Amino acid sequence: MDAAPSPQLTQNTESNDFSFIVPTEFVDLPSAGVHYHAAHPLHQKDVIEIKQMTAKEEDMLTSRTLLKKGVAIDRVLSSLIVNKAINPDSILVGDRNAIIIAARISAYGNEYNTKVTCPACGTAQEYGFDLNKANVYNGENAAAYVTANNNDGTFVTKLPKTGLDVTFKLLNGTDEKRLIDGIEHDRKSKNELERNITRQLVNMIIGVNGNTTPQAINYLVENIPSMDARHLRNAYKATSPNVDLNQHFECSECDYEDELEVPLTTDFFWPNT
Repeated sequence: MDAAPSPQLTQNTESNDFSFIVPTEFVDLPSAGVHYHAAHPLHQKDVIEIKQMTAKEEDMLTSRTLLKKGVAIDRVLSSLIVNKAINPDSILVGDRNAIIIAARISAYGNEYNTKVTCPACGTAQEYGFDLNKANVYNGENAAAYVTANNNDGTFVTKLPKTGLDVTFKLLNGTDEKRLIDGIEHDRKSKNELERNITRQLVNMIIGVNGNTTPQAINYLVENIPSMDARHLRNAYKATSPNVDLNQHFECSECDYEDELEVPLTTDFFWPNT
């Protein structure tokens, strides 16, 4: 990402008011714009310009109303993105993650200290991560899973067990919220089975052997063999550009050490320092 010059203080000689231009920066998009349809503002764009966070965005992140509605991050993204023709909900999940991480670094720095629970001994401890060490994955392993790239954020893969040709899409902000809302609904429903995997499949599958009806998609999701479900999830991961936040973790209480996904808790936008 390339930062713009420092803010310039200017004077309005007629009113004696002072103002300054909030600095902006360009964030590299993991997708490089290749997975957006031709009419999308980010089509073939490898960067996006955002302004740096201000107190106004901090208000959004602490607004109980926005947090309760689950739209705080979306409001922040909408405020930070310079090109107002870009709807944050239409941005691919991996690109959204890159923007969020860049905004956090510009606001509070790259050091991210948060509580981590050791997977081995269960000890909760403070641990520091370096957000500048995040690796960007551009989807270079997609060829191993994809039989067709439709160049609009959709792909076709052949399931190994059933032999079906499944068309799936990369999720954007709208899809991600629908998925999270569904999982949250399952969690709150005492008599409802939590359907994390099948909900993910329903949100990403858009066709089965050319049949795009909800009936065909739902039938596949309800009856798909585990081997095929795993293949489809791996295909999605391989084709989805994203920011890899896995970093090395060493437990302070036991001998456990391994790569751990950096947890994005409330500390992410509200560091203690």
